Amino acid sequence: MSQLTVVAKILVKEEKRDFVLAELLKLIPITRAEKGCINYVLHQDNENPNVFLFHENWESRELWQDHMGNSHLAEYMKATDGAVEDFELNEMTVIG
Repeated sequence: MSQLTVVAKILVKEEKRDFVLAELLKLIPITRAEKGCINYVLHQDNENPNVFLFHENWESRELWQDHMGNSHLAEYMKATDGAVEDFELNEMTVIG
């Protein structure tokens, strides 16, 4: 198993920014406690406050996939349905 880095970029509707931020913040303690989570850090863009980015490191892709199937993510998706304009996810490998 090799470590997996995930970068998730979330563009939210301006009028929903505070709501989505509150929902994203709820994910942090739950996710950090999950098996295989090395780090799970939320960022907000300095130029466009409607852009959030998670930088995550996982012990393996399999453990990250377990995370993706957890109920707290499904609850987040349901709660924020219609509030997110764009979502981009990159699975990455450290090369240097």
